Amino acid sequence: MNPAAFRLAAVAMAITLCFPGTGALAATPQRKPPASRAAGDTKTYRWVDKDGVVHFGDTVPPEYATSQKQILNDYGVPIASEDGARTAEQAAAAKTAARKAAEEKQKAILSARRDQVLLDTYLSVAEIEALRDRRIELIDTQIKVTENYLQGLRDILQKVQAEAAGFKPYSPDPGAPAIDERLAKELSNTMDSIKLYEKNLVDTRNRKADVLGQFGADITRFRELKAAAPQD
Repeated sequence: MNPAAFRLAAVAMAITLCFPGTGALAATPQRKPPASRAAGDTKTYRWVDKDGVVHFGDTVPPEYATSQKQILNDYGVPIASEDGARTAEQAAAAKTAARKAAEEKQKAILSARRDQVLLDTYLSVAEIEALRDRRIELIDTQIKVTENYLQGLRDILQKVQAEAAGFKPYSPDPGAPAIDERLAKELSNTMDSIKLYEKNLVDTRNRKADVLGQFGADITRFRELKAAAPQD
């Protein structure tokens, strides 16, 4: 008996002993190793086909490339396994899963860092609330200044519009003169300034809401961390 045949016979016998009750065993090598290879140079695979039949060989048919395979030693004992080749869909799914896992890991790292910053920065909830109140006071001051400035701009606009009402295109009088360039520019600039400061006012109010929300979350998390910390 040549070495390859002896090895395959040993494989079949070992599998029968290791997997009693398994369906039909077909010791069917797909390709004999070249005569120039020494015994043990060629891998022996074990795989199961769609009918549950166990096969052995040094190559796996293409239709089972995506199946998991066992690698056996010369005595028929499993020493490793190989996952099947992935389809394009499987590879894409694995890539998506890996990306999501990396994102979740990064989120966990950032969350742990934020927790540590909270514990290192504050000694009590009262300290967080004090800082929150100072921040909100500054934002409220900015809101008040913007509101006052806007009111001044609206007063100016009212006066400029009253002046422009005697000129075309604002006057209904067909014989009214065209508005002069200076007045038209002042009217346009005042309206543009009002739009700009109205937007600034909205942005500042939104920032105030964000600051309140962030401090609220920090206070809640700080209480949770303190409650979970071991008591001295």
